[in-house]
Amino acid sequence: MAFVGMSAAFFGSAGTLAWFQAWLYIVIQFSFWTVTAVWMKKHNPELLKDRMAFLKRSAKGWDKIIIVTSTAVFVPYLLLPGLDAVRYRWSSVPLAIVVLGFVGVIFALFVMAWVIRVNAYLTRFVEVQRERGHKVITSGPYRYVRHPMYASLIILLYSIPVALGSLWTLIPASILTLLFVIRTYFEDQTLHEELEGYNSYSTQVKYRLLPGIW
Repeated sequence: MAFVGMSAAFFGSAGTLAWFQAWLYIVIQFSFWTVTAVWMKKHNPELLKDRMAFLKRSAKGWDKIIIVTSTAVFVPYLLLPGLDAVRYRWSSVPLAIVVLGFVGVIFALFVMAWVIRVNAYLTRFVEVQRERGHKVITSGPYRYVRHPMYASLIILLYSIPVALGSLWTLIPASILTLLFVIRTYFEDQTLHEELEGYNSYSTQVKYRLLPGIW
């Protein structure tokens, strides 16, 4: 369903199917989704089901607000590339930068897959899953930052517009990034308060998203 919606947004706003960069991105993203879903269905079907839900009644109020707001901002994020890069050609992005954008996409997806592999509690919602024996994850990318999934998503948010040749899409990308930063702050606070061992972990891994900065 998400694949169909993304394709409709890209090619509908572009007004044509003749857009190689969009096709390439969709193939890369769809391949990642498919492989990830197959892996999760085999190794963690409960988490796969959880991640497919849009909202949970038990989700925290601030988390619901951020999710709904992010969804609203994601609409122009999907529509702008076609309008900008293809239909009206407001932006002019050199091929080398486009290639760099695709490198960023692949790198971000690699990190996301790494996170999913090592963190069995990676729900879409901010919650401590006590019924599943939720514990602090310290391996893989969690050795470098405390919230590597958000870090990889932010890289992806900026890489997609560059790969598609749309500089205007960096505006909603920046808004979405701000929302992820806010969510990271509140999630980190929640884990400090509710997840045993997280305080100790945070003294070892000092940075939330970007090593050396925050």
